[in-house]
Formats: sequence, C-alpha cells, structure tokens
Amino acid sequence: MRKHWIDNLRWVTVLLVLFYHVIYFYNNKGVFGGIGGFGDGPQYQDVVMYILYPWFMPMLFILAGISARYALEKRSGKEWFKARTRKLLVPGTIGLFVFHWMVGYFNSAAANADIPAGLPLPVMWIIWSISGTGPLWFVQVLWLLCLVLLAVRALDRKDQFWTWCGKAGIVWTILLGVLFWAGEQTLVRNPRPESADGLWNLYKPLFYLIPFLLGYFVFSHEEVQEKVEKAWNPLMACAVIAGGILIGTTFGQDNTSPQYLGSPLNCLYGWLMCLAMMGWFKAKFDRTSPFAGYMTRSSYGIYIVHYLVIASLGYMMKTYTQLPPWSMYVILTVAVFSLSPLIYEVIRRIPVVKWCVLGE
Repeated sequence: MRKHWIDNLRWVTVLLVLFYHVIYFYNNKGVFGGIGGFGDGPQYQDVVMYILYPWFMPMLFILAGISARYALEKRSGKEWFKARTRKLLVPGTIGLFVFHWMVGYFNSAAANADIPAGLPLPVMWIIWSISGTGPLWFVQVLWLLCLVLLAVRALDRKDQFWTWCGKAGIVWTILLGVLFWAGEQTLVRNPRPESADGLWNLYKPLFYLIPFLLGYFVFSHEEVQEKVEKAWNPLMACAVIAGGILIGTTFGQDNTSPQYLGSPLNCLYGWLMCLAMMGWFKAKFDRTSPFAGYMTRSSYGIYIVHYLVIASLGYMMKTYTQLPPWSMYVILTVAVFSLSPLIYEVIRRIPVVKWCVLGE
C-alpha cells in the first residue's frame, strides 16, 4: 500500500526548494551563488532561507532513504541500483551538457566569472555545463549514497540492525539528532579558497549520509512513523521555538557557513523540524488527489529543470530592468511555479532528451 504522506511531503518540500531559490538568488547575506541583494540594508525576506535551509534538504534525504528501503523489498539490489543510476546519475552528468549548460551561462554572467575571452565555443560549452550543476548536486550525492547503501546492506544481510532500529521509542528518535549534529561537524570550518574545501562543504556527503541511512534503517518502520505521528504537535511547537530563537539571534549571518550549520541550535531546529514535518504529514496528509498525484509523478522533473527559470529571468530582471525589488520577487515566484512544470512537460515528450535530462 502506497504511503501518500511520503509522496506529499516530498513534493511539498520540492516546492519549498523552488521558493527558497527565489529568495536565495537575491540574498545579501553572503550566501554563495545568486546575483546578490538590493543594497547592504536588511532584507527581511531573507528570513525564508533561515527557516528552510536547516531542514528541507535533510528531509529529502530521509524520504529517499525510506523509499530505498521499500523499493529494495520489491526488487534486487542490482535492479534497484540500475534504475537509480538512470534516474540520478544520467541527469547529473549527461544532462549537464544537454540542458544545464544554459544554467551555467547565466550563473557565469551573474557571478561575473572571469572567463578568458576568445575561447572556442565548444570549450565555453564545457565550462557552462560544469558551471550549471546548481541543484543537481542533490542527485549526484544521492546516487553516491545509493552506492554506499548497497555496501551497508551487505553487512546486514539478515536485517538484524534494521529490525533493531525499529524498536526506537520517541525519546531515542529525538536523541538521534546528535547524529545530525555530528554530521555537520564534518564540514571544513575554514575552507581554503585554492582547495576543494568549498565543494566539500557544498555537497556535504558525510552529513547527508546520516539522514539517508536514518530514513532507511529507522524511519522506514511503521512503528517509528506512528510514534512520530503521535508526537507531532509538541515536536512542531519545540521546533518553532528553537527556530525562533535561532533566527532571532543569528539573522544577518551567512546561514550556510560551516560555523552556522554546526551550531547546536541550528542542528536542534533542523532535526526537530524533520521529525515534526514527518509526523504532521503522517497525521494529516496521508491521502491523495488528482493534483497530489500529478505532483508525485512530476516533482522530481520540476526540481531538475526549475533553476534555469531562476537563473535566467532573475539575472535579466536585475541586470536589464529598473523594476522595484518586490516586483522581481513576485514575477520570479510566479514564473518558477508556472514555467518549471511547462518546461518539464515539454522535455518529457522529447525522445532521447527526456532520458538525458530527466533519466526517463
């Protein structure tokens, strides 16, 4: 029986990612990427980044871990990994050169990248393609974690550890947040500009491995899901309090810096929100509808293509128009929520291209 609450939480989180990127693109908090804000004064709309960033990507990895468990109950590891490779690695590699080079073009322009003039077009295309990775870091990391999972499963062939994890009570489930904090400590606190430290901090593979494996071993159990469901009200209340204190005491800082992410309060808020969102959706949204069914099928593809809308339109409005900032936010929000599904629907109807870009 399909768990609709997982589907719904996944696509709702993807929609939050789209809105996050609208705010992120114009932020003035020093967060890497985007085109920058509108002056040095406070941009209170940037609070969206502080609300969402600590938990929404870990949430997607938890859901991916749960889904991996359910999928591997129905097919062999070899069949599952082959499907994961097509769905994740193909868009995350080949798709860069077919579609995301356009994202790279606008990323380079927004960042005023120092690209030598006179380079041959094929060389520029390669540079733009690599620069267009953007949100595809998620599918690249997820594919790597799927590979790690196969190795981990080989150590637990009889599901003894998985069975043991299903006995976790709500107190132990909350205390698993210590692992969430430990994962954030794997970031490089003072990244060296000339090294790959920044790339490591962006991809955070060891950190995201933790929610992914917790999804597989812990939250795939119906018993654990029910315990989180029963506690969702106090979990949400505690998450809101922790988030309010976090934002009230840190607003204005780079909320993606290793120091910020590794702080106990940020980790507490992020973990409580993950638990609260799972419990809330399990309790209130374990149902479907025609719209929810469409979003369940399409949210992955919408995620894959959406950043082209952000990068292109966001760049052109700020560079070539005198629109007031509030209207740029409104236009970009409407555009990303309307054009991204349209782009996805077009691409999925084009043979070969849909395989390259969407893994379909």
